[in-house]
Amino acid sequence: MSEGFFLPASAGRRYCLFHRPAGDRPATAVLYIHPFAEEMNKSRRMAALQARALAAAGHAVLQIDLHGCGDSDGDFGEASWDGWLDDIRLAVAWLRQRSEAPLWLWGLRGGTLLAAAAAVPNGAAGLLLWQPVPAGRQHLQQFLRLKAAGELLGNESKGAVERLRQQLAAGETVEVAGYALSPALASGLDAAELAPPDRPCRSEWLELSMRPEPALSPAVATRIAGWQAAGHAVRGTALSGPAFWQTAEIETCPALVDAGVRLLGGGAS
Repeated sequence: MSEGFFLPASAGRRYCLFHRPAGDRPATAVLYIHPFAEEMNKSRRMAALQARALAAAGHAVLQIDLHGCGDSDGDFGEASWDGWLDDIRLAVAWLRQRSEAPLWLWGLRGGTLLAAAAAVPNGAAGLLLWQPVPAGRQHLQQFLRLKAAGELLGNESKGAVERLRQQLAAGETVEVAGYALSPALASGLDAAELAPPDRPCRSEWLELSMRPEPALSPAVATRIAGWQAAGHAVRGTALSGPAFWQTAEIETCPALVDAGVRLLGGGAS
């Protein structure tokens, strides 16, 4: 059973969707942290499938639309990285009021950077990371290139990304692919790193590839080794499946959903 509601925040309200767990005692309390910009919309179907599957397996799952995203109040151009971390704290507090089960933060793409940053402040017992982004700077660069690609048709692409960075550094909001990107959000993303939290926790990293024999990307494999060296129990899993967060049509990957349920364990009782 799922329940939609608005969670009051310091600036407006945040839309949330709570998936009640099967059974009497949830195995974990899971908070989903969605990806950046249009990747959020492309991923809605997969997020819903995973949330429902986890709830059926006995996990309490909360989805939140961060400030300026989805059905939450505010415009994307008003959002900031710190504000999104505040939204995560609000959502965790709401979950804590309803369950004492171990907290897991489940992030996708850019949401993995937020999940890693929010792990220690929110007392997370585990992280479920879908297609983790190793560095926010690279993620921002790829986003800004969408603007450069659009300018390519007008022969104005040369130096487009650097110009956008200069505008952001000067305190200007820039428009990229229909999204108004503020300096506060850009700087937070630019500085974000998928670094191991100060307190060790369990982490499950899942990556998709279209290769017949999928393998973790070198960048993610390197990050996992760094987390393990810092004392974290980290497991990387590579699966075959489409890049649903960026495909032209809405795609799904049942193997990823099945893996999420299997790795978090639990079970209705």
